[in-house]
Amino acid sequence: MASPGEAAVKDAHVGKKKKPPARYWQEPQDKGKDENEVGKEEQPEQALQQKEQKTQKAKKREREEDQRDGKKFISGKSDPFPGPASIPEDRMQKFKRKDKTKKAHRQHYKLRAIMARSEEASEMAQKQAARFDLLLPEDAGFLEGDEDEDTCMISQEDIADAVDIASGAKYFNLKLSQFGPYRVDYSKTGRHLVLAGRRGHVACVEWQSKQLMCEINVMESVNDVKWLHCETMYAVAQKKWLHIYDSNGIELHCIRKFNDVLRMQFLPYHFLLATASATGFLQYLDVSVGKEVAAICTKAGRLDVMCQNPHNAIIHLGHHNGTVTLWSPNQKEALVKMLCHQGGVRSVTVDKTGTYMVTSGMDKKMKIYDIRAFKPLKSYFLPAGASCLSLSQRGLLSAATGDIVQLYRDVWSTPVTKPYMAHRVRGTVWGLHFCPFEDVLGVGHGDGFTSMLVPGAGEPNFDGLDANPYRSAKQRQEWEVKALLEKIQPELITLDPTELGKVDHATFEQRHQDRVQALGFDPLAREKFTPKYKKKGRSSAGGVERRKKQVAHEDQRDAIRKSVEDKMKMEKERKARETKAAILSSQRSALDRFKK
Repeated sequence: MASPGEAAVKDAHVGKKKKPPARYWQEPQDKGKDENEVGKEEQPEQALQQKEQKTQKAKKREREEDQRDGKKFISGKSDPFPGPASIPEDRMQKFKRKDKTKKAHRQHYKLRAIMARSEEASEMAQKQAARFDLLLPEDAGFLEGDEDEDTCMISQEDIADAVDIASGAKYFNLKLSQFGPYRVDYSKTGRHLVLAGRRGHVACVEWQSKQLMCEINVMESVNDVKWLHCETMYAVAQKKWLHIYDSNGIELHCIRKFNDVLRMQFLPYHFLLATASATGFLQYLDVSVGKEVAAICTKAGRLDVMCQNPHNAIIHLGHHNGTVTLWSPNQKEALVKMLCHQGGVRSVTVDKTGTYMVTSGMDKKMKIYDIRAFKPLKSYFLPAGASCLSLSQRGLLSAATGDIVQLYRDVWSTPVTKPYMAHRVRGTVWGLHFCPFEDVLGVGHGDGFTSMLVPGAGEPNFDGLDANPYRSAKQRQEWEVKALLEKIQPELITLDPTELGKVDHATFEQRHQDRVQALGFDPLAREKFTPKYKKKGRSSAGGVERRKKQVAHEDQRDAIRKSVEDKMKMEKERKARETKAAILSSQRSALDRFKK
């Protein structure tokens, strides 16, 4: 038998329950107790560590802000030139896009935010373009002679010998006396050349590599030739109708609506081919869809002088009575009529900025006009007159007189006494065209074609997104799709393209008045303020009157602001008139000697 002590021990062992095994997600209880005790001891140490970490982060943040502001370097030295580099004002003006627009009323907060974002983006683009202008790789240069040496006496052979081999190869002559004289046209990228002889010979050439793309004879007389939007298609104005060919010489279209075409111009951003005919019609063809956009009877007889304004896509026509007319496909009448010469107009050309127009007439004069004011700036007398005119991207003017081609510099800024360059070709000149992005002038004449070297004629830096001379076939296809998506509609062709971004207030007011008459009330008028009824005694008579006065003060503030602006404007105009009158009164007149 077990003793009472052993039984007591057994009962004690049986009474104790076995503990379950600890799991990984459970914390031991005794550990928690120890942590509570230890935590009280370690709490001051943790607080000190956290404080040190915060001070270190704050110091690091201050250091980064100082570096960003350009105040200090890591070494602690101050930056002698803090902030971003300054941009010269003249370079900023070169890339200026638009003037700042007047902000909308504060009620139109969404419109104000949109306008602010647009102005910020425009200003950022202007600054970036001005900064990147320093990185452009090429500079334009001109021909400079030695002391007592005229540059017009330097021959093309001397220039070709002096320049490098690649540039010297750009001077060449094509003897094509059988089918001349020739019209010429370069593609937008300046890589391809198309020649059209009067007697039906048409040829496409990749002129820098001298590789012939196609050569055909249309078996009838040719009046003009033009590349279309890319170098895969070109238009030929033949004796009867207008024909479209591809770069392999295959006829794609024969457009019988366009008959007796004499001159053509292609508008690249509108995909419009403008034609002037012997019957006096100016017609526009949309080459993207193959439809006639407009047909305008000019009532001015035979149209054989034509050019376009690259800035606003307005067509300039020269007439036999000495006038130059400006046309848009949106109106049946001429936008502007200018009497330029006493005899018939022989040639017209406009610079790429759309500021200056150069004309030559039967009166043997060459005149330069400012198109913004429609006033003549300079007038030059040429002994035999100029039959063909052309302007380069850098503002060089080429004028053909018989078989002599003369080039002039800065014809609209300074009086010109002698030509910049001169060259005699083998026959009478029939077509002139400067090659884009190259210092080359293409001359089509009775004995074929001549490629002249003209230093300083082409723009040295091209825009790769607009006209890339080195693009591949895949890049050309992608550019063509993008250009079609961004095509400008012909309805947007106006004399002043900046008007498209403005609101026609007169039209808006007229429409608003018609709407008021139709409805019997003004839908845009502000409703009379009626205070909202509030509970808990807040709609007492005094509170309602205070709210009414507050709204009335806001209306009154707007009226006062408008009247102050009008007064300031009138004061500014008055001061300008007084200044002008003081300047005029201070000038001496030839009639002052008759005053007593």
